[in-house]
Amino acid sequence: MLAACAQPAAVVDRASLHAASQPTAIDGAQIESPRHPLSATITHARDRTRRPVGTARTSYGVASFYADGQKTANGERFDPNALTAAHPTLPFGTRLRVTNLATGRSVTVRVNDRGPFVPGRIVDVSYSAAASLGMVGRGVAKVKLEVVQ
Repeated sequence: MLAACAQPAAVVDRASLHAASQPTAIDGAQIESPRHPLSATITHARDRTRRPVGTARTSYGVASFYADGQKTANGERFDPNALTAAHPTLPFGTRLRVTNLATGRSVTVRVNDRGPFVPGRIVDVSYSAAASLGMVGRGVAKVKLEVVQ
């Protein structure tokens, strides 16, 4: 008698649930979910690493600065008075517009070094660039990076 009341067990395919939560394409165009510009990074639940948010030409994240060093990764002598930056992947010579989201100040820098090597940070700028952005006092700032050239 009780067997008639029992319901069949639901079988859930995890892949189909994951696919249902992903953005879908309409006429070949990828739809992305909107992100708030102040959301600097995404924390992935599985590995707890922080990754920059944004597109290939624009990204948001945390910037820091450095004021000492002898040689940069491209072989130049480090100059804290130059408007330069360290980025983990962009080619040397790439020009970036870095905008401090708290102050609205921006500066254009040239990538000549690799880094930052601190999890959660997307760019290291020279001391001069940090002073232009108004971030020397705090040491870090939430920024928007745009590839200019």
